[in-house]
Amino acid sequence: MLTVFNIQRFSIHDGNGVRTNIFFKGCPLSCLWCNNPESIEPFPSIMFDERLCRMFGDCIKAGSGYIASAGDKLLIDRKNITDFSSLINICPSKAITVIGKTMTTDEIISEIEKDIPFYTTSGGGVTLSGGEPFSQDPFLKELVSELKAKQIHVSVETSLHVPWETIEKYLDIIDVFLADLKHLDSEKFTRFTGGNISLVINNFRELDKRGKPFIVRIPVIPGFNFSEPELCAVIDFASGLKNAHEINFIPFHSLAREKYTMLGKEYIFENQRNIEKSELTQFVEYAEKKGLIAKILN
Repeated sequence: MLTVFNIQRFSIHDGNGVRTNIFFKGCPLSCLWCNNPESIEPFPSIMFDERLCRMFGDCIKAGSGYIASAGDKLLIDRKNITDFSSLINICPSKAITVIGKTMTTDEIISEIEKDIPFYTTSGGGVTLSGGEPFSQDPFLKELVSELKAKQIHVSVETSLHVPWETIEKYLDIIDVFLADLKHLDSEKFTRFTGGNISLVINNFRELDKRGKPFIVRIPVIPGFNFSEPELCAVIDFASGLKNAHEINFIPFHSLAREKYTMLGKEYIFENQRNIEKSELTQFVEYAEKKGLIAKILN
């Protein structure tokens, strides 16, 4: 079984042509700016939109003592809720939603097959995203193998923060790796993401040795890597990889603010300003001088 929190159809920003994006829950990193905070935990998440709440009380009855009212407020003890099934579609006003469900390979394939005509005409396919798709191994391998048997193009968005032994199993069945390279400084990477940059760098080098095509993606984050020395260092590293033919810059935006509120999480980057595309032009030019195709994504 695979844990999915969204299937997004008709996407055009995560690979060639029209694509179906499958978003998986679970990530080994906890990036402080994460645009999909609901994807970090591998288990379902509860989102609560206080603006929609009418205090009908259905969720309190189904919450096993972990959802209660305090005046006109609803209190949710998310840490102790383990049975999410009773809360699915429990709220008439949709103030409470359960994010994430387990799906079989056949169920996911059934959704994907609806879009095959669009892949054929546009040169599109499926993009695996998250979270970290490789955290779903070995069930993910079954899904990707089925997609390749149907001759569907498969891209994967990955942090590369997983053991190389996991990635290696997918080299012959993933068409393109869309791989994040967030920073090169070990201390800063760990402080902002909770991860180990050496694992990521080593996986980039191994991927390059195997001759596998990949696109380097840089989330450009204020206070983390949005400076000339830091971004140029990442570009320099990418340009030294033979198979990194393209680099993408993903400017920070704070659109995830409401998600954090509804998840009961603190959003560290709440007061950071958005980065404008125009501010990244110099880095596009620098990357192109280094021989890379460079793009700024939305």
